[in-house]
Amino acid sequence: MKSAASSSIQQQPAAVVCETLKRAIEGRDAELAASLYADDAELTIVNRNYPPSKPLTRKSRKQVFELYKDVCSREMTHKITGTIVGEDGFALRESCLYPDGCRVLSQVIVELRDGKIARQYSVDCWDE
Repeated sequence: MKSAASSSIQQQPAAVVCETLKRAIEGRDAELAASLYADDAELTIVNRNYPPSKPLTRKSRKQVFELYKDVCSREMTHKITGTIVGEDGFALRESCLYPDGCRVLSQVIVELRDGKIARQYSVDCWDE
């Protein structure tokens, strides 16, 4: 049972958050993407530059916004596919293509709290 305080928080279903994040990423809209995160969100990325022992971690909406500003400023295309939506989160696959033909593939798992992204974990791999 939800308390009166928690029920007063406007909650977005996971499908709406997932679709909005998809639109933000594919549209390279850093502000829209960051608006979906909780103030204390934690985003973790593991890839060739940030191995499991030293992942890239951002621990606030402001830091997530800075990350999205960087990614969205790059000349590349983003395509979100393979979404799976549950009650309290979702997973998606992001495919990116740089103008030089380099491809990046990300698997992303998102956990929601009160209709906002609370935690996100991504594993990325690149063409080498």
